[in-house]
Amino acid sequence: MGAALNRIVSSLQRSGTLINSLIAALTIGGQQLFSSFTFRCPCQVGKNFYYGSAFLVIPALILLVAGYALRSQMWTISNEYCCKCAPPHRRISLLERKLACLRFCSITGRALIAPLTWLVATLMTGTYYECAASEFVSVDHYPVFDNINASKREEILAGFPCCKSAPSDMNLVRDEVALLHRYQSQMLGWILITLASITALVSCCVVRCCSPLTSLQHCYWTNHLHHERELFEQAAEQHSRLLILQRIKKLFGFVPGSEDVKNVRIPSCQDWKDISAPSLFCLGDDLQGHYSSLGDQEHEDEVNEESKSRGIELKP
Repeated sequence: MGAALNRIVSSLQRSGTLINSLIAALTIGGQQLFSSFTFRCPCQVGKNFYYGSAFLVIPALILLVAGYALRSQMWTISNEYCCKCAPPHRRISLLERKLACLRFCSITGRALIAPLTWLVATLMTGTYYECAASEFVSVDHYPVFDNINASKREEILAGFPCCKSAPSDMNLVRDEVALLHRYQSQMLGWILITLASITALVSCCVVRCCSPLTSLQHCYWTNHLHHERELFEQAAEQHSRLLILQRIKKLFGFVPGSEDVKNVRIPSCQDWKDISAPSLFCLGDDLQGHYSSLGDQEHEDEVNEESKSRGIELKP
């Protein structure tokens, strides 16, 4: 039972369903808290529309940008096609372009989850829409507004979302206008849900049809990218740790955790000056970039000698 549950959770994590559901739930919860503690409609002519629209659209744009920024695949694609370490005359094949477009579409689809959830939640609630649209509702068919000029009418309509004190004959109009705005807002929410669902389905079909990979190849490619990233991070962590330990030993004469320390080296003033300027780049025609400041200047001759063999000798 436990193994089956672990397989299900692992499958959901691999497909992104669990993460997407969590993002949607957090967005809905954040929208409810945001509406309860932050949103206060100004109920003034000329301000309701901008205030309500800002609370409706701007958080969705922020979530969209954050959705792109928090996707590691986005930065991977940017580095692959914009990195200056790449060969200058390397031609990108058509297959690579299609795979990059496929990955970008996947990133875009996941980045749109939070902003679409925000828009749907706000439209279903109707608070922001009611504030933004309060000045533009038509009340010509209400006899109570026949003897009221246009400016006074706009002022009365702008105050409806705040439930300000109004004459008794205006209460019925205010309730009907509120119901109308709630109806329009929720209808827009359902339309957005329908369009998003259809667009997602059509996009998945188009992407799969235009993909250069078959279904099995796509499954293999997805697993390959996952394991490639996971194993690379493990190897990079171990490699950097061993490299840093070696350079720390050259600088101080021992490594952290050593129980039998026989030789302790006292770094000179020049040693501290040498390790104060980091060398973190792989630029120009340098065949072997240096990614640490420890020992780059102090042991330059040793590094040059080791670079001939393209490896690092690890000594116990």
